[in-house]
Amino acid sequence: MATSPSPSPAEAYTASRRRSRHPRLTEFTAQLPFELDPFQDEACAALENGHGVLVCAPTGAGKTVVGEFAVHLALADGAKCFYTTPIKALSNQKYADLVDRYGPKKVGLLTGDSSVNGNAPIVVMTTEVLRNMLYAGSATLDGLAYVVMDEVHYLADQFRGAVWEEVILHLPESVRLVSLSATVSNAEEFGDWLVEVRGDTTVVVDEHRPVPLWQHMMVTGRMLDLFAGEDPEGQPRINPNLLRRTEDVARQSPWAGPRQRGRRSAPPPRGPRFRPPSRVDVVQRLDGAGLLPAIVFVFSRVGCDAAVGQCARSGLRMNTDAEVAEIRRIVDTRTKDLNDADLRVLGYWEWRDALERGFASHHAGLLPAFKETVEELFVRGLVKVVFATETLALGINMPARTVVLERLVKYNGEAHVDLTAGEYTQLTGRAGRRGIDVEGHAVVVWQPGVDPKHVAGLASTRTYPLRSSFRPAYNMAVNLVDRLGVRAARDMLEQSFAQFQADRSVVGLARRIERNHEALAGYEKSMTCHLGDFTEYANLRARLSEREKSLSRKNASARRAEAARSLEALRKGDVIAVPAGRRSGLAIVVDPGLDPMGDPRPLVLTEDRWSGRLSVADFPTPVEALGRVKLPKQVDLRSPRSRRDLASTLRNTGIEAPGRSRRRSGAQDDDGELAALRRALRAHPCHGCDEREVHARWGERHRRLRAETTQLEQKVAATTHSLARAFDRIRALLTERGYLLHTDGEDEITGHGRWLARLYNESDLLVAECLRNGVWDSLDAPELAAVVSALVFESRRDTPAEPRVPAGPVTDALGETVRLWTELEQDERRHKLNRTRQPDAGFAWTAYRWARGESLERVMSASESAGAEISAGDFVRWCRQVIDLLDQLRDVMGTGHPVGAAANEAVRAMRRGVVALGVN
Repeated sequence: MATSPSPSPAEAYTASRRRSRHPRLTEFTAQLPFELDPFQDEACAALENGHGVLVCAPTGAGKTVVGEFAVHLALADGAKCFYTTPIKALSNQKYADLVDRYGPKKVGLLTGDSSVNGNAPIVVMTTEVLRNMLYAGSATLDGLAYVVMDEVHYLADQFRGAVWEEVILHLPESVRLVSLSATVSNAEEFGDWLVEVRGDTTVVVDEHRPVPLWQHMMVTGRMLDLFAGEDPEGQPRINPNLLRRTEDVARQSPWAGPRQRGRRSAPPPRGPRFRPPSRVDVVQRLDGAGLLPAIVFVFSRVGCDAAVGQCARSGLRMNTDAEVAEIRRIVDTRTKDLNDADLRVLGYWEWRDALERGFASHHAGLLPAFKETVEELFVRGLVKVVFATETLALGINMPARTVVLERLVKYNGEAHVDLTAGEYTQLTGRAGRRGIDVEGHAVVVWQPGVDPKHVAGLASTRTYPLRSSFRPAYNMAVNLVDRLGVRAARDMLEQSFAQFQADRSVVGLARRIERNHEALAGYEKSMTCHLGDFTEYANLRARLSEREKSLSRKNASARRAEAARSLEALRKGDVIAVPAGRRSGLAIVVDPGLDPMGDPRPLVLTEDRWSGRLSVADFPTPVEALGRVKLPKQVDLRSPRSRRDLASTLRNTGIEAPGRSRRRSGAQDDDGELAALRRALRAHPCHGCDEREVHARWGERHRRLRAETTQLEQKVAATTHSLARAFDRIRALLTERGYLLHTDGEDEITGHGRWLARLYNESDLLVAECLRNGVWDSLDAPELAAVVSALVFESRRDTPAEPRVPAGPVTDALGETVRLWTELEQDERRHKLNRTRQPDAGFAWTAYRWARGESLERVMSASESAGAEISAGDFVRWCRQVIDLLDQLRDVMGTGHPVGAAANEAVRAMRRGVVALGVN
């Protein structure tokens, strides 16, 4: 058996030094089956040296090793470590990993759905849970030494990103922060901020992928490399064979794709209509090339499920009998708590058959238990192809040998948009399993309209700046006032990454302002006049010019109105003069063209037989009828003979077009202010200067630059302290509504404010208003669940505009809730605040029937018949969000209050069957 070579004396000395300087790291690495990469070693050493760390590295590079070392340090020191993640699925996965390593007694899990061993030394949780603990001053924080923030770049998320910054700012100074991020281009900026708010922080950036990634495009079933070598500047060069192939296919095959639709500049190409390779063809092609397992991103839930069905119907089988037996064992274990009726509703047998064949879909509409089963089977190599939406890219550990992108366009909730370079890298980063694959592969399925150069740009771009989404909100505001007081709260907001970035953004503006002031001083020197104050004279000229323009605009507007009134007075047969333009001369009105919604547009015929409509723009002065000609009831201007006869009649009238009118006197001739400015200008000493116009040119430059500088200064003022000002506007609204009380120069939180402080919901203030006004006091448990659902549910774009809701108390309570929302939204507009989302009753009927105890089959069929069909995964997700808010209502109001009691009963009624599956 081959043995590894003995280390050199220098290497042995270095290893000995590291062991003596970093004994904990030596202990940790001795338990690993692999050597640490340099970036992992650097980050772990910094952590043992007492620093916080920020690690930015590509997907699959092994960042979590640094987080796991923080866990090791905490256990070795008898302290606590919290491991936070952005989503529950990732928390569940990390919990399972740590339990495998340290055992169930040392590891806990806290998410909105699960609470397992929360007092353990190591607790995995979603970031929201930790934020709530910090605001509540939970005793669980005692002894906390490390917090790992996995996927910390999630703080850019516009909906939930603010939570990350709240946690970073509120953690005690003694806690060391381990921040793990995908590669971002402004890692140093983020690190500088962490140093400012958390103290000494080591930034470790590694852009090297441990498993090389090859880029390909599949063109009509043939897979070609995207790149071929490098250009003279060392940049990857697009494969010329790929360019020729795509051009040839595009030329030969007609296509009505989105980029070509509506273009008629070239005749359609001949030949058979282009069809992209089917999903079955793609799978077979990958299988033949040894590129499975694969994740195929489809960007549509329906598309993912359809793809699985297509592969199953094709007869493809990717698994051996032994693998099928193992799949059945795992599936049975995962679904043992579901009854036969629920399994039928959930399409269990079709899902299971596809798994046994080696195929699965993965998206937010999938039942959580099904989704977790797919993840386990894929990691074990028992599912060979997963058709997924982009939600799979959010940190879940499901690497593949190959990633396929069917399209480079996705729906973002509002419109179909192109993938960004960051999204492309996040998706394709799944390709290449460390320790399993020598290389990973990314494949884009080509279609006409997809330019290989565009794909190359996505694949080679490495600029992904991290932008804060942090903004103060109602719940945050009352908690900050309660915990810190107004002054300290404003200081804390000033320390946010959002304000840090905003302040940095004005550095460049401040430099421009400084340069502008220097230039303005030079302009003032150049416009100096020995006869007097030329700045004063230049201001007079500017005021005079502006007054002339203002009067000219008024005159033009008045003339247009006068011309429009004169056109309205024209009648059929009137002879008029068109004063200017190509149609100048006499014309006869065939149709006055009166429009009650706009200016008149008379239809006329001119002496040279042109016919068409005129408008106010053709008449700078009012038009008058010069005479009349009797016309027949019907005049066919499409007939050349008719036009000729009518033009002859016009010429024989003997009417002559008048000469060009003299300039009409206008407002400028008798405007007192204008006359005074002209007198002041002529009387000014600088008016007689020989170099007056030279000075004036410098004065005009001074005026334009002064205006530009004023705009820049206003922009800087609006950016600086922007979050603190938003906080002040929120405080003003909360004070008006009785959640804060301003006394003796300080804010205090009221009783209702304490309710708001414990409500963590996108519509937190609206929930508090409903509680304060007793809107929900008379509702029973199912009715409360229905109404509460309107404050968490958000309809997809294909749901009906007017959802069905239970009649009676639910309808009345929803009406009152919407009324309170209307009042709140008006106040938010007045205070220039972001508006609370309007309640959405699209889930009310479903939540009501589930809370009433009806079976899954009846509830799902009732939703379908009401026109609000939802998937099983969505049903479970929305039910759990309703339960989460009901839990909060119970805790805030107490079970002695009608709302608290109803909320408690509703939680028990809803937390059953598929909703409770996998929840501890």
